[in-house]
Amino acid sequence: MNWLWAIVVGLILGVIARAILPGKQAIPLWLTCIYGILGGMLGNAVAGWIGVRTTGGFDWIRHLLQLAFAVVIVALGTPLWHSIRGGGRRHGAERT
Repeated sequence: MNWLWAIVVGLILGVIARAILPGKQAIPLWLTCIYGILGGMLGNAVAGWIGVRTTGGFDWIRHLLQLAFAVVIVALGTPLWHSIRGGGRRHGAERT
């Protein structure tokens, strides 16, 4: 059940991160979910390191850290995805 929640929260974090970033992030939905999951895991780890992982009530700091890391990962991962997939070439340019 924890994996299901990780996927759902990762998808939500990834979609919100894509909405926050300016421009279009042309990455597949499955990659958005993976980036969100990674952001959530890093946010949880940092929250644990600074001592706010488990608090009474709603953990605003933990969730903001998760979202911040998801935004960073989407921002850094999108150009990497395009360079791997060959999206960095200009249209009409021929290979020699």
